Amino acid sequence: MSTARQRIVVAGHALRVAACGPLSEPTYVLVHGIGMSHRYFAPLRDALSRRGRVITIDLPGFGGLPAPGEDLDVAAMGRILAQTLGALDLTRVVLVGHSMGVQWALEAAQSEPDRVDGLVLIGPVVDEAHRSLPAQALALTVDTFREAPVVNALVFFDYLRCGPRWYLTQARHMTAYRTEAAIARATQPMLLMRGGRDPVAGQQWVRRLRSSAGRAQVAEIADQPHNVQYTAAREVADAIERFGHALGGGDTTRVPERGWTTSTH
Repeated sequence: MSTARQRIVVAGHALRVAACGPLSEPTYVLVHGIGMSHRYFAPLRDALSRRGRVITIDLPGFGGLPAPGEDLDVAAMGRILAQTLGALDLTRVVLVGHSMGVQWALEAAQSEPDRVDGLVLIGPVVDEAHRSLPAQALALTVDTFREAPVVNALVFFDYLRCGPRWYLTQARHMTAYRTEAAIARATQPMLLMRGGRDPVAGQQWVRRLRSSAGRAQVAEIADQPHNVQYTAAREVADAIERFGHALGGGDTTRVPERGWTTSTH
């Protein structure tokens, strides 16, 4: 599915945005992880956009965009993401973050709570079982042996486009950030999701995050790795769509059980 990408400037930083799908509520905004871009969201974007409006955003320094000249921690990147929602005049948003994108989505939701109806947090980092850069590198290495070759190629080339300086700058912020504390502060309903074979976001870690949240459900998609949004896009889209539709009716405790297990809190 083709989409027209547009480069915009928010708070002095370059971002890239694209929209596809019919106008709908909620609007799904896909937030990539560290080193990545909109490209690894393509299967999920296509699956979701058959059901509603989907926006992809490449954040500053990623996807070949210029790296900011200043250091931006998780909160600062989250504010830029929130300001982008305002610049695009988006309301009734479901932020769909993957990996470090979970952290940026949480901060954006805190910054602009009236624009964000819900949060979908896929493969959330940083798992307390490996909260250091070497431990993260090991978990990601293990994951490469579980990913499809096309996913590994996307990751490799997007990491090259990001470059080591900006990647390591953000990686330090990523490992220092306490996702569990941010989830405890969040006021929006959320869906926590992981692949059943994800070594980056472990099952016990996701269960802990669920216990920290006010309103949360968990979906675990069997036999899938960290980039489950690519390898099982249809199943992920199904779960996100049900979650998004439930927001309008006030029931965020139901997710279809087809190929995954669920639990609620």
